[in-house]
Amino acid sequence: MTGELNEAVVAAQAGDEDAFRFLYRSLQPGLLRYLTALVGADAEDVASEAWLQISRDLPSFTGGEFRAWTVTIARNRAMDHLRRQRRRPSLPVPVQALAELAGDADTAERAGETIGTEAALALIATLPPREAEAVLLRAVIGLDAETAGRVLGRRPGAVRTAAHRGLRRLAALMERHDPTQSQAAPEAAAPPRPRTGRRQASHAEPADG
Repeated sequence: MTGELNEAVVAAQAGDEDAFRFLYRSLQPGLLRYLTALVGADAEDVASEAWLQISRDLPSFTGGEFRAWTVTIARNRAMDHLRRQRRRPSLPVPVQALAELAGDADTAERAGETIGTEAALALIATLPPREAEAVLLRAVIGLDAETAGRVLGRRPGAVRTAAHRGLRRLAALMERHDPTQSQAAPEAAAPPRPRTGRRQASHAEPADG
């Protein structure tokens, strides 16, 4: 994919509209998930602003990781938006969506498998900001720690640590919010033990007769 992206970037810089559409189709889904966790329901508006700037500044792109360049632009637009709004989004987590998450999600690996679902993105938005962005850049956008660190202005090791902590916290949130566990509990419960005393004695009476 990196080779295709690089070829498409060069073609788009030369004015190839099909190449630009390829870039958009390739990167927009990840950018939208990333922005959803940052700005909530305004993600599409912010993404539109980001793509306007991307198309305007594309001729000045001089190489490097194109995904990192685009996500940096998107992040800057998101931060501008949040400064205007003066709030951090709080995404509602629908119970129906949480039912899609696995009930045994007790590891970071399991959390990573469901990172793209609406429910997982809503939970990511509740993580501490540093952890949320590290998880999104690493697991959703697909940047390595060094590149994500450049986007965030942090050291690669700090990004790795934040992403790991975020995934573990996300897995715990998934397990805590999973409604299937409470529903399955009565079915999995052991059958009641027979009472001792009077009821057992009544079963024993025929043997005495």
